[in-house]
Amino acid sequence: MTELPKGHQHPLTQMIAEINSIFAEVGFVFAEGPEAETEYYNFDRLNVPKDHPARDMQDTFWFKDKDVSEPMVLRTQTSPVQARYMESHKPPIRIIVPGKVFRNEATDATHEAQFFQLEGLYVDKGVNLGHLKGIIEYFFSKFFSGEVEVRFRPSFFPFVEPGVEVDMMLKNSDSKLANKWIEVMGAGMVHPNVLRESGIDPEQYSGFAFGMGIDRLAVMKYGINDIRDLYTGDLRFVNQF
Repeated sequence: MTELPKGHQHPLTQMIAEINSIFAEVGFVFAEGPEAETEYYNFDRLNVPKDHPARDMQDTFWFKDKDVSEPMVLRTQTSPVQARYMESHKPPIRIIVPGKVFRNEATDATHEAQFFQLEGLYVDKGVNLGHLKGIIEYFFSKFFSGEVEVRFRPSFFPFVEPGVEVDMMLKNSDSKLANKWIEVMGAGMVHPNVLRESGIDPEQYSGFAFGMGIDRLAVMKYGINDIRDLYTGDLRFVNQF
């Protein structure tokens, strides 16, 4: 009798499992939240001003829910999970939030209207940018199996202060990424307003947060040329993993 071929996990599922296992080694736990989110949690609780461009129709999928009085969105980032988690948990907090997010934009080889994002949050007494740098270096060194150097560049995001863009260089590796600076994520220290609105005293506690695209990590790790291939369901592509 001919044995039927066995199924296996999708490459994104494999990556999320690997990411969770790496962060679990340094005390982070998995968290999740709704993909259909309220305007309050997606924007207001994250210190995003009412006139911020991200609220415009060209960036966000808005809809009305007959059971909810306020406007609803398909979440544009996984950050609302941070706000929800901080409401119900006291510091110290270490969470990792992989999940699907949505942006109202045209698709091409490097952009999709839906994609997977990875969010991280660490809140405790005395947390600083040095802790952020160490955690990021640890993750990338394990994920890409090589020595990693990380650098910060000043940037702005409403929910962190200060905010940074993070570049990574992979060293002592045979990867095509080796010895090149690559922009990988946005990050920063959690804004005091975000902590305060979550019931956490910013005078006693500080924290960092970071976010990056899991799809982009797939491009970097496996050399995928078009991220849309991750969503076609084409077994000729998926079976390579």
